[in-house]
Amino acid sequence: MDLITNFWQLFVLSAPWLMLGLAIAGLLNVYLPANFLHRHLGKEGLWTTVKAALIGAPMPLCSCGVIPAAVGLRRAGASKSATTSFLVSTPETGVDSVSVSYVLLGPFMAVIRPIAAICSAITAGLLVGKESELPLKNSAQALSEEQSSCCSSQKRSDNSTSEAQTSVLSSCCQSDIKDDIATDQSDQPIHTMEPNSSCCTPKVEAEKSSCCSTKVTPEPVETAVAKLKRALHFSATKLLSDTAVWLLIGLFFAALVQTYVPASYLSQWGSGLLAMTVMVLVSIPMYICATASTPIAAGLLLAGVSPGAVLVFMLAGPATNIATLGVVGKELGRRAIVAYLSGVIGVALLFGLLTDFLVHTYAIEVIPLGGHHDEVLPQWLSQGCAIVLTLLLLRLVWLKFQPNWVPSTGKS
Repeated sequence: MDLITNFWQLFVLSAPWLMLGLAIAGLLNVYLPANFLHRHLGKEGLWTTVKAALIGAPMPLCSCGVIPAAVGLRRAGASKSATTSFLVSTPETGVDSVSVSYVLLGPFMAVIRPIAAICSAITAGLLVGKESELPLKNSAQALSEEQSSCCSSQKRSDNSTSEAQTSVLSSCCQSDIKDDIATDQSDQPIHTMEPNSSCCTPKVEAEKSSCCSTKVTPEPVETAVAKLKRALHFSATKLLSDTAVWLLIGLFFAALVQTYVPASYLSQWGSGLLAMTVMVLVSIPMYICATASTPIAAGLLLAGVSPGAVLVFMLAGPATNIATLGVVGKELGRRAIVAYLSGVIGVALLFGLLTDFLVHTYAIEVIPLGGHHDEVLPQWLSQGCAIVLTLLLLRLVWLKFQPNWVPSTGKS
């Protein structure tokens, strides 16, 4: 019974942020220009990863809400490194969690926490981006001149031995226009265009279209209300359908940890690398957002856990839960999970050790300044969002039993 109660409490806690993440992802999918993300976040590299981390850091989205937002970014054209960076920095810190950290943990933890979160996001993004480049390099070697496409030139024959034979390269996008010069009675040259077999040769018939035609068909004008409906429909169908299973699994494992792992178990480890490792192991199945982890961190500090171990808990907890790892494996590939965990956990441990070193060397006081932190959102809002989200999930279950149902992709 306690397991069910804790599961529902976690579901209520995450519902508003999940719906906010779904709404943001739907708006990005519909309103953001198609070339915007390709231009700013579409390439693998350091600067792209840094920009994604800085974009996600101040956003008040929790572990649950960032998942649909990150999936929306990825499907809108963001690279793997940028998506990973956004997926890490957003739940690990935010404007709300920084303010709460200042109140409950003091100014030092409020400063080092966002710095560590951004470094963690950049590192994880670069590792995932580097991992994704390896199969691309291998596949690039396999692509040879034998690959044929509508707009590629045909391969010349290597068996031609006669000097009379000439290798003719015909391209879909090559203009093979023969000009026949005729002479009229006034001896003026007249150029007449003779059509050839190229698919991109100018045709007399307006109805004919080519595979490489640059003719742009004007899209129908869509009203603002229609765009908003399409964004919400995309969020409530395609995105929710893709992320719901892993979100529910993550909340279930979080409820298991909350029910069967007492707080005293965490506080007994004290300080050092062993304590930080325990925090990581407990954080992986746990669902907790950056703001909600702060009161727990204050309690751990009061129980004797070192500031470095507490920082590891606040970094690893929001970014390494089961739901996030499931979506990383689905959207970025299973091999990306190892790079993702290596970046997040490695940087968390390094900053944990650095925090303990700075605290002991310079006698920095890290004392919880407050006791219990009030809820960020009113209970009636969280309960209402939980009910709406439950109805949306039941609607998805009902729709999947309907024949020939396909979730909307959002983009038209």
